[in-house]
Amino acid sequence: MFSMKRFEEEVFEGGEVKDLRVRFKELRFYARFLLVSLILNRTEMVKVVVEKLRALVDECKANFRETNFKEWKLVVQEILFFINIDTTFTIPSSRSFRYCAVLDSHPKSAPYVARFHAKKILKFQDAVVMSYHRNEVKFAELTLDAYRMLQCLEWEPSGSFYQKHPAEPKENGVAADYSGASGLIDMNLAADMTDPTLPPNPRKAILYRPSATHLIAVMATICEELPPESIILVYLSASGKPGHINASQVETSGGSRRTRKSMLASHNSLEQNCSAPESHVNGVKECSDYYDNYLWLGPKGNGGSSNLYPGDIIPFTRRPLFLIIDSDSSHAFKVLHGAERGEKAALLLSPLKPFFKDPSAADISQNGSQFTFFLTAPLQAFCQMVGFSLSDSDMEVLDVAESILSTAFSKWEVILCKSPSLDLVWAQVLSDPFLRRIIVRFIFCRAVLSAISQEEGSEQFLPLCLPQLPNSLSPKADAVQSSVIQLADHLKVSHCFHFADT
Repeated sequence: MFSMKRFEEEVFEGGEVKDLRVRFKELRFYARFLLVSLILNRTEMVKVVVEKLRALVDECKANFRETNFKEWKLVVQEILFFINIDTTFTIPSSRSFRYCAVLDSHPKSAPYVARFHAKKILKFQDAVVMSYHRNEVKFAELTLDAYRMLQCLEWEPSGSFYQKHPAEPKENGVAADYSGASGLIDMNLAADMTDPTLPPNPRKAILYRPSATHLIAVMATICEELPPESIILVYLSASGKPGHINASQVETSGGSRRTRKSMLASHNSLEQNCSAPESHVNGVKECSDYYDNYLWLGPKGNGGSSNLYPGDIIPFTRRPLFLIIDSDSSHAFKVLHGAERGEKAALLLSPLKPFFKDPSAADISQNGSQFTFFLTAPLQAFCQMVGFSLSDSDMEVLDVAESILSTAFSKWEVILCKSPSLDLVWAQVLSDPFLRRIIVRFIFCRAVLSAISQEEGSEQFLPLCLPQLPNSLSPKADAVQSSVIQLADHLKVSHCFHFADT
């Protein structure tokens, strides 16, 4: 049992705490406790600890006036902003990001999935999750996008094992008083981390603002230790350009093979380069295709150490790779298809730009990435895109909407299992519940964005997958478009879309 009560018994002798060092120790403990609660998806506990942390910071400011607690005030503001953005905290009726064996396993498609057998079946046991955008929503080193993807790759405890805890822990049957800075907080971590009725969760390496070499080293270590017949998921969410660029940064980019002049030109035309077709010589991709565009992993070291190029990923294609790129330069990673060194990679690439009815919602620093949101919480992402206020709707409307999506996903899973044209890259991971769910959510995301973005150059608003999924699940396929129409009609937002005749 991990509790604040034990902590207080060890460091306090009772009465008013006058030792500033003890207060700082308590503040650090609360912050760490809060991060653990967040990762374990204990939403009610997070709310309780946030209030206690805020009360403690206020008390410290009042009792130690000569000490500056500005950094701790920023910590409180950071977590408050995080939980006010994430739908898990703002909408009580919203579903968890985690995989629920009851809600995410569809009875109608389950027999097809159970009988499905590809020439090769891969197990998903390891993942690398990295997210960094300037001024994005985060708490400590856990960004909103990384948090959503992390939760999406976790099992939700279910059945008799899972018991919801009350919002306020109780002591001897009486609600504990949290008006002061100190109080009882008990959390049985073991009970939240293991469920004997479920398989183990995939192992995940969560990286924040790593250097390119650090990220490559982590991927290399995991690939080296990857068991036979297994696949690694790599999720990378980052901008395709730094927040600012200058001549000195460009000139010292040791990882680049270009001159200072060509690098500046490439940076200034990054968006055009991302969507331009790859250059080829006699049908062979040129080396420059692999190093023209990049993901900017954060302000660390010189320009080269912060840039991850498509060519940096190629060595890892010696092992099975499920790659998700969420970036405004994601399409630059198309060059990986056909350039693998041993195993064909599964690529899911985000649109170059998000699409929203309300343009102000497109700010990643305020709402997180739209593509990641679709892969982790498709209904919430759909509502955010069309400007449908979830907080103002009743639970019955949301329940019907979830039912429409569940029926659609079940139907698409059956089509995937029965399709003779399904590429082995997708077939070999279809038996895994996490990866299968991501695939059908990608199909939904692509169909929705295809129907809502009809402007010139709308391809920049569309995600890509390589190899291609079957045509029977294309955005204009009846099995796909009819479900999007049904959902739009139910939420009364059909006017936002341009559906093709079916």
